Amino acid sequence: MLKANQNYLKLPGSYLFSTIAKKVAAYKEANPDRTVISLGIGDVTQPISPAIIKSLHDAVDDMSSKETFKGYAPDLGYDFLRKAISENDYKKRGCDIAEDEIFVSDGAKSDSGNIQEIFSESCKIAVCDPVYPVYVDSNVMAGRTGTYDNGTEQWSDVIYMPCTADNDFVPDFPKETPDIIYICSPNNPTGTAMKKDALQKWVDYANEHGSVIIYDAAYEAYISEEGVPHSIYECSGARTCAIEIHSFSKNAGFTGVRLGYTVVPKELKDADGVALHGLWARRHGTKFNGAPYIQQKAGAAVYTPEGQREVKELVSYYMENAKTVKDALKAQGYAVYGGVNAPYIWLRTPEGMKSWDFFDMLLEKASVVGTPGSGFGPSGEGYFRLTAFGSHENTAEAVRRIKEL
Repeated sequence: MLKANQNYLKLPGSYLFSTIAKKVAAYKEANPDRTVISLGIGDVTQPISPAIIKSLHDAVDDMSSKETFKGYAPDLGYDFLRKAISENDYKKRGCDIAEDEIFVSDGAKSDSGNIQEIFSESCKIAVCDPVYPVYVDSNVMAGRTGTYDNGTEQWSDVIYMPCTADNDFVPDFPKETPDIIYICSPNNPTGTAMKKDALQKWVDYANEHGSVIIYDAAYEAYISEEGVPHSIYECSGARTCAIEIHSFSKNAGFTGVRLGYTVVPKELKDADGVALHGLWARRHGTKFNGAPYIQQKAGAAVYTPEGQREVKELVSYYMENAKTVKDALKAQGYAVYGGVNAPYIWLRTPEGMKSWDFFDMLLEKASVVGTPGSGFGPSGEGYFRLTAFGSHENTAEAVRRIKEL
């Protein structure tokens, strides 16, 4: 008898951003005369930079010639892109990452949702709380999270590591030892980032306990402070305990192009000595046909001198928005975090208001969309996320409307 995967049926409600989209659509239908400004989903708004656009056009032209036409991409990605990644994202930072340890994909979201497949269902996971929902949801789909408690809004088999203002949004070591530890730094949603000494402690902890850290570095391009690592491999011993996931979406505006990569060092092994690099290679080759040539050529353009200059300008544009939002909210008396090493502003909701209540008020009274902190986990209740990915004009207008609440 045919039956659906019961793990999927355990997921409560719909995906966070799908819920927000439905609420916003209903509001727009009921209020067609009001202009809604979204500072909710982390989607970029500025055009892709000229050097990358030129590379895209050139790659399309390549596809029209018998001499340069490309079909399936190599499993790990084209040599030209993996070499550029290895040189610029790792070797220039003193990190020993070989080209064949880099797996090019169609984005960090896909990799963060799929990487859990190479681990046993019995593995215990730990997540920072609040957390990017994909980490937990994908493990629910894999049957690794037990049952959901509506009272605590937690899964019974997940170790939640609270990250709040009380611990500067950096998790403490859990009482129960996890097998897999998810860390995102700079963090989505809190916008805060781990200093190198704090991250080194987690690397040491993982090596001591035989755990694996899945390190999401999607926002590393936004780091502005000294002492904040761009890669976990800047920490001693990380090659034996860490997998790192990267994205081109937020640094180069590839949310509509789709490109990312994951690093799995060859020294990384399970308790029985099985190399995880080989397992991910097997999964990658079986279930993925490679990111298209056109996208990979665009990715390589990011690392050219022109691409680097233009990407930095794009990052600066969004961080100007972050400063605008953060300064304005602080002046209004909000407790505000983030916005320095990441394009996210994390604020306490006023007067103890629930996260979704603040969402509804902001939408109804100001026609501004943000993201309720509780959607990212139990410790997100009483907080709210705003993004810096809007235009300067929309960001300034959103701030003006919030001031008038």
